[in-house]
Amino acid sequence: MRTTVDLSEDLLQEAKLRAARRRVTLSAVIEDAVRASFARDLDAARNIAVRLPVYGSGGLQPGVDLSDNAGLLDMMDEAELRARYGQ
Repeated sequence: MRTTVDLSEDLLQEAKLRAARRRVTLSAVIEDAVRASFARDLDAARNIAVRLPVYGSGGLQPGVDLSDNAGLLDMMDEAELRARYGQ
């Protein structure tokens, strides 16, 4: 696909030199650079530590299975009912 991109003169000259050294087109050098940039962004996003808020202490309650979505929903519904009706 053909498009127009504005590059600084020094960046364009460096890209042309790399293309000549590698004996590839300027387009190939620019494509490689864009792909490498996208890959770095993806790697950086994967390495971001996610901190989840924790309330209370003591870890998981007895009988809680985090791999059972339906069971978790049932437990939350039961807890809400107990809180609402004081049981």
